Amino acid sequence: MVAESLFDNPVAGARPKRQRAAGAAGRPVRKPRKPRHKLSPKKLQSLTPDVLHEWDIAYGLPVLRGEITVGRYVFLAVQRHYQDLVDGAYRGIYYSPEHARHVIDYIQRFFVHIKGPLASKPILLDPWQRFWTAVLYGWRRASDGQRRFSRAYEEVARKNGKSTWKGPQGAYLFSMDGEAGAEVYAVATTRNQAMTVFKPAFDNIRRWAKRSAGVARSFKIFAGLNHEKVELDDNSVFMPLPANAENLDGLNPSAILFDELHAQKHRDVWDVMESALGARSQPLLSAITTAGFILDGICTEQRDYLVSVLDGRRKDDTFFGYIYTLDEGDDPFDEANWPKANPGLGLSKTVEYMRAQARKAAAMPGARVNFFTKDLNIWCNSADGWFDMAVWDHGKRKFDPEVLKGRRCYGGLDLASTRDLTAFSLVFPPGEPGSDWYVLVWFWCPSEKVATQSADDAAPYEAWVKAGWLTATEGNVTDYGPVREQVLQAMRDYDVVEIGFDRWNALQLANELLAKDVPLVEVPQNTGGMYPGSKLLEELVYGKRFQHGGNKVLRWCANNTALLFDTNGNYRPDKKKSNANGRIDGIVATVMALSRIAAANDQDGNLDDFLQGPIRT
Repeated sequence: MVAESLFDNPVAGARPKRQRAAGAAGRPVRKPRKPRHKLSPKKLQSLTPDVLHEWDIAYGLPVLRGEITVGRYVFLAVQRHYQDLVDGAYRGIYYSPEHARHVIDYIQRFFVHIKGPLASKPILLDPWQRFWTAVLYGWRRASDGQRRFSRAYEEVARKNGKSTWKGPQGAYLFSMDGEAGAEVYAVATTRNQAMTVFKPAFDNIRRWAKRSAGVARSFKIFAGLNHEKVELDDNSVFMPLPANAENLDGLNPSAILFDELHAQKHRDVWDVMESALGARSQPLLSAITTAGFILDGICTEQRDYLVSVLDGRRKDDTFFGYIYTLDEGDDPFDEANWPKANPGLGLSKTVEYMRAQARKAAAMPGARVNFFTKDLNIWCNSADGWFDMAVWDHGKRKFDPEVLKGRRCYGGLDLASTRDLTAFSLVFPPGEPGSDWYVLVWFWCPSEKVATQSADDAAPYEAWVKAGWLTATEGNVTDYGPVREQVLQAMRDYDVVEIGFDRWNALQLANELLAKDVPLVEVPQNTGGMYPGSKLLEELVYGKRFQHGGNKVLRWCANNTALLFDTNGNYRPDKKKSNANGRIDGIVATVMALSRIAAANDQDGNLDDFLQGPIRT
């Protein structure tokens, strides 16, 4: 079974999905859905303003009445706005609907979509976007009339239109905010990611310049590849930047829009940006992000800070934010909960898309973690239990290895450390279109460790040696001589195209094999090197096209394997996160072989064609 928990140390508000209780005939018992968050009629009346604006009518008050499905954190953030309308004056803040409407009108009157089915049509903000725009830009300081909020944390699932919405805000802060010499930066881990926020505004400014001679004179537009930026005569600038401290040090920003903060591993960039804002009268440092996989980084730090403000544990009138995510205990596969993380569901994001992602997530653990993190805003950083062993066992039908003689294949070689197994894997793509893939895996372990490893790893090493699944080499460390001979025998028996290997602990054997013209290729043990093979293995296993012949040691490795995800949602087997008393070396070797197949596909053509195409022997 796939492990029930997909999470390690979840941050505030994120919890693993628990197994449902079984009812009659083994069917899951559906618990009653929790009631929507809403205020009592008396409390609602006390917070309802005398003068209502369209963002109150379309979003804010319906949320408080429980008419729009939101999670707890969004409900608290909306309630905070209306409570501040009641008592904010006592704390030196006031609300200016004119400032709020000015930003909304600027976006909706002058900006168009730049791609997709709505290309060239005006950007009309969703109700939730109009509400939060009104809150962020409408609140002012009574002391000087400047903007109240100087820091912001905004968390919403992907494909809810955040880039189309935030880019025009950057243009407003650059040209309409009344800040002399404004410096506005769209920042992300990479410049390409920063461009996703900058480009919607940049393309619109270029469009204005083509239509208006006045705009063309006012804006100095730099359109060179990787040098895109916009300037004004007063030295104001709006441009994208990659997030590294060297790029940002020495700048004098007035506003920073940080996209996908979850991908930022270290806090130094954030600290540089925060300190650089000190010289401005109404600075804004805003992070808008999905959930991610780094549970102890600057993003979760900002998130936890916002939660403490929304919970009332901390007072900070300068910090703005909301978190669209599921509540604790919510079923992530219940469509009724999806709007809690996706306020644009049915508008900028389709229900059909969510259903397709949910079906994929229900079938494959790797896809499940991405669905939870990117589409439901649930933080996690591993999938414990990569394979459902009932699905794995669909490939246990015995086959005669002799039928594979002469067939084209790719290999993977994972050499042992002190305790690990050594594994050599050969993966055979299909010989006929649509047919199965086959794998042969050989394992070695020092004979002196067979008994102790059986106890330490809770695995029947001795029985596997007797059955021929595992070879015991003499001594207390693995003798690579038999490994070398098996690789050379494979070169004689099969059409081996390449063998992927991990350079660590392998240089001597690798040199010996290279001297024998064995086609070794190093496979980096990071997601860049291992994700292509990991993804392919998952698709083959869950597609029930992966024949392993019931190899007991490989099955044990598969059952031990957990995944590690990077900030982009790519994944690979991870020895540290996997079963503490188990080995995963056979899976690692197989993934290396499949990564070399994926690399060959990148050079030779389409993967679907490759998978379906016959192999001529």
